[in-house]
Amino acid sequence: MKTTETCEVYTYDQAKVDALKKQINETDVQATSQIFKVLADEKRFTVAYALTLTEELCVCDIANLLGASTATASHHLRTLHKKGLVKSRKEGKLVFYSLDDDHVTDVINLAMLHQREGKGHE
Repeated sequence: MKTTETCEVYTYDQAKVDALKKQINETDVQATSQIFKVLADEKRFTVAYALTLTEELCVCDIANLLGASTATASHHLRTLHKKGLVKSRKEGKLVFYSLDDDHVTDVINLAMLHQREGKGHE
């Protein structure tokens, strides 16, 4: 039995498509997709996921977690910070990072849950 993942005929619901086009803001889609692009890097996702498991980490903690230099860890943290995914606070000579808000935590935890349920496999 052969199954395909494409339609056998080309037809679409014009009213539904037109309504969706009005609801989808291309600027928002582009900006939001950049968040996923940043998280698509395994090292940055590891940092973000680790920050869901603990309140905050300093740059040295993150470097050791990644098995990388502090310069490399800082680069990943800057990228995450530019997209509003992490925030930082300075305490003396140390800089600590945490996730920016609960939305970021939710996105990461939902992705991990999806993967654990076996729905994230190719």
